[in-house]
Amino acid sequence: MSIAKNTSAIRTFSMKDSKCLSPMALSPVSRTNKTGWVKLHFKWIVWWSFWTTLMLLGLALAQWQWARAAEKTQIEQALLSAPVIVQPQTAPPSWSKVSLTGEFLAAETLWLDNRIYQGQLGVAVLTPLMTDQNQWWLVQRGFIPTSVDRRIDPVVETPSGKVTLAGRWQTDLGRQLVLGVNREGARLQSIDLMAWQHLGDRVFEGVIHQTEGDGVLQPWWTPNQMPPERHQAYAVQWLMLSGLCVFVAVLGFRVMSKEARRES
Repeated sequence: MSIAKNTSAIRTFSMKDSKCLSPMALSPVSRTNKTGWVKLHFKWIVWWSFWTTLMLLGLALAQWQWARAAEKTQIEQALLSAPVIVQPQTAPPSWSKVSLTGEFLAAETLWLDNRIYQGQLGVAVLTPLMTDQNQWWLVQRGFIPTSVDRRIDPVVETPSGKVTLAGRWQTDLGRQLVLGVNREGARLQSIDLMAWQHLGDRVFEGVIHQTEGDGVLQPWWTPNQMPPERHQAYAVQWLMLSGLCVFVAVLGFRVMSKEARRES
């Protein structure tokens, strides 16, 4: 009898104990749920990082285009208010209209390579001009078409004796990215006064883009290759793309959140 009672008591205690422990056994998050939670949050981090990076890139490019537009606007204003200077003895302000008298140094002519004018390949002719004050100026005389065969040197006529010319003075030569050496023979990839350093240091840092006078060729150069309005349009496009990135990011996050709640 005592053995039966003890056995019954043990069974009763085991059943009660299991009922008490069952909520505790189910309350902790299972290892599978923890793994899913980590994967979900990692997915969200990657999602927001990707779209945030694109948004910030769009904003940076928009800011850059606005700055370029402001720069081009300043150049246009400077061109309109630029002074006219005849035979300057000191370095003129950038974009000034400069008139000079002197002699072309024809033997010192070099070619600014890979210029395009109205769809035609050619070069810009660079010839130093020596004034009576023993001051030399670099003159960009204009465009001439050339053969696609680089072994054929361009040919240009240069007036001798006293000449008078006029053009726009540019101080910021805007160094271009050059792959390899800048000078190959008589061809330059970008304007660099060091190519004429043997003429002495009596030269102002800049170049005259000739528009009229003796020895002028086909004018092709313009200070603004792209108007400010186009830069502003590009800036608006980048801003719109940044806004689109925000919209897609928020929309995608909401969709992923709904799917996560349904699966949980």
